Amino acid sequence: MTRIALLPSAYPPSVGGVEELTRHLALALVAAGDEVEVWTGLPDDRAAETVEVRDGLVVRRFPMPLPATSLSAVSHATTTGWRTMRSLRRAVSIFRPDVLHVQCFGPNGAYATALARLCRVPLVVTLQGETLMDDADIFETSQVLRSALRAGLRTAAAVTACSQFTLDDAVSRFGLPACGGRVIFNGVAPADDDAAAGADPTTVDLPAPLGAVPYVLALGRVVAKKGFDLLLAGYAAMDPGVRTADLVIGGTGNALERLEAQAEESGIGDHVHFVGRLSREQVAAAMAGAAVFVMPSRLEPFGIVVLEGWRAGTAVLATDHGGPPEFVRDGEDGLLVDPFDTVAMSTALGRLLSDAAFRRSVAAAGRSRVAEFAWPVIAESYRSVYRSVTAAGERVAS
Repeated sequence: MTRIALLPSAYPPSVGGVEELTRHLALALVAAGDEVEVWTGLPDDRAAETVEVRDGLVVRRFPMPLPATSLSAVSHATTTGWRTMRSLRRAVSIFRPDVLHVQCFGPNGAYATALARLCRVPLVVTLQGETLMDDADIFETSQVLRSALRAGLRTAAAVTACSQFTLDDAVSRFGLPACGGRVIFNGVAPADDDAAAGADPTTVDLPAPLGAVPYVLALGRVVAKKGFDLLLAGYAAMDPGVRTADLVIGGTGNALERLEAQAEESGIGDHVHFVGRLSREQVAAAMAGAAVFVMPSRLEPFGIVVLEGWRAGTAVLATDHGGPPEFVRDGEDGLLVDPFDTVAMSTALGRLLSDAAFRRSVAAAGRSRVAEFAWPVIAESYRSVYRSVTAAGERVAS
């Protein structure tokens, strides 16, 4: 049994990939016999720390301000930061973790690095593509966060990442030694382990036109990096005789108005539908009802939505920029395409829509892969990391 303090950048009720993957990892670790607490930041770093129990887990939330330039901000960051460090050290004395595990490095990682040094607890850092996919490019603009990440990677007893692509970025830009990390893919809950994963499209309330017409589905933050404009271009370039399904894009973000205008200007506005943010149950139902799921990102560190598409039994078309080529078998359990190549995007969509037998074969092959990414499997990979760093610590101590 290992006591693990998970320190994600965010945690439910916040909504997002890191939140969900941390939740599932925590529950899988507990099911395997480990003890887990979640320590994370507060959305408002001027708020007071809180403690709650969520899904049977103790969740501690702390203000985690980073140093700033204005006088008032420096004063706040210094005072609050020291208070948070005292609270984190108190949490260590209460829970006595064997490992501190950062999921997605941000201010949480900076505080975890300091805590690991002060309390001599092994630190594991897991990179989830935050250095590549942050909407504000924070690791380009914040010297503080760049320095904190470099310090975290130096301090860590082990570094993992969701893909080799993500690890390579840490090597090239943030000082991680070559061969200094390990890839652990992200996971997905099997349909029989998660009510949302098994959502029935006929019983979930979905926005129009979902459920009313055949559709190609894309989901995510509606921002430039997610490449929905590239998908629109490929969809518009399809022969109308092959374009037998509408296009549905779910999510919200600052690129929405531009995409709506692009659809109208391309003459496909009547066949493109922006349905806004979907709940977890709606996402699962929308996936299950789609003819094809597309992830057209300009780059994608991993792509959990690919696993969700596989789980739903839906044929997947994904970007070949980033992590997906590391686990998607092109032409077998999914199609990979350069999203910047409009003809290639159009051709791949057309192939999946026009060849029902091929589409079913791709969907079935994807669904057969889901067990490889079940959270108990992924949790066991992390448990092997925990065992290695705690064993190393015991050897040093002796």
